[in-house]
Amino acid sequence: ATVLTQAIVNAGMKNVTSGANPVGIRRGIDKATEVAVEALKKMSHDVKTKDDIEQIASISAANPEVGKLIADAMEKVGHDGVITIEDSRGVDTSVDVVEGMSFDRGYMSQYMVTDNDKMEADLDNPYILITDKKISNIQDILPLLQSVVQEGRALLIIADDITGEALPTLVLNKIRGTFNVVAV
Repeated sequence: ATVLTQAIVNAGMKNVTSGANPVGIRRGIDKATEVAVEALKKMSHDVKTKDDIEQIASISAANPEVGKLIADAMEKVGHDGVITIEDSRGVDTSVDVVEGMSFDRGYMSQYMVTDNDKMEADLDNPYILITDKKISNIQDILPLLQSVVQEGRALLIIADDITGEALPTLVLNKIRGTFNVVAV
């Protein structure tokens, strides 16, 4: 799709440079896009079964064994699950199912890492603070932090942003071992 888009843009720019009407070219591209999308919809079919997934994955990977593993993984995690493919240090191809959540963005400070080798932050049974607000003043969450310290549990903060003195304060307390915190 990216290669096709680039080719269309290049051809369009070449025609505009040669004196063609840019509005006409734009309309032509829009019309061609509609026709192409309709044609693709007619050719497509829903992927409904594990066998369908295995067939598509086998063709995409050019490897039936990998196709079967991907189909097995899809069956285990469901259509809304996350599948991550990584190079292995060994010779075996395998599927590992990991319970938990995955975020599109990472921790706000590398000091929140719990596994330096993998650069991951793993928490067991943490308190979870979810907010769509920015946290800039540590006083805003101080009662929660006191509860975290008293209970001896970790804290996962999912916030729009953590700025001001709040982030360095959280990092400092993490480094000192006062409490385990990860902010994303």
